[in-house]
Amino acid sequence: MKTLARQTKETDIRASLSIYGNAKSSINTGIGFFDHMLDSFVRHSIIDLELQCNGDIDIDYHHSVEDCGIVIGKLLHQNLYPVGGIERFGYSSIVMDEACVECSIDISNRAFLVFEAPLKGKIGLFDTELIEEFFRALVFNANLSVHIIFKRGKNMHHISEAIFKSFAVAFRNAIKPNDRIILPSTKGVL
Repeated sequence: MKTLARQTKETDIRASLSIYGNAKSSINTGIGFFDHMLDSFVRHSIIDLELQCNGDIDIDYHHSVEDCGIVIGKLLHQNLYPVGGIERFGYSSIVMDEACVECSIDISNRAFLVFEAPLKGKIGLFDTELIEEFFRALVFNANLSVHIIFKRGKNMHHISEAIFKSFAVAFRNAIKPNDRIILPSTKGVL
């Protein structure tokens, strides 16, 4: 399990992560809905994550959500690279009642995010636009190429949860061990 601490004037975060875990989580960001989404990510990717974030949530949730993305992304990077013996590519299409979201992942060591989802408004006190901020921070710090594409849905909670679950399942598929693949690249390096 890799561990990382990050402290700024806005947040103080301590986290540990293992990509080949047992879906164990201990998450406390002070943001109930975000904790729920991170727990969903853990359960469906079957990673282990311990995360404690003390942030300036009296101002709003932006700094905490983005900084958690930075820390989780850095921990994913530490766990993934150098890449070898894994599938590298992952895909999922997840349904959450009326909502459907697709996610494609390339563990490429090149950061790129396509995020197409009509997230507007709040879920409780949580600004749904922060979900894209979280994934941007995670993807760019983990050096992943990720496409998250909304297919259909109306309920913001269902759409948001489908986003986290689709990312989780695509990630789980991408890190699946495959001993026949020494280095999954025609370039010879990732």
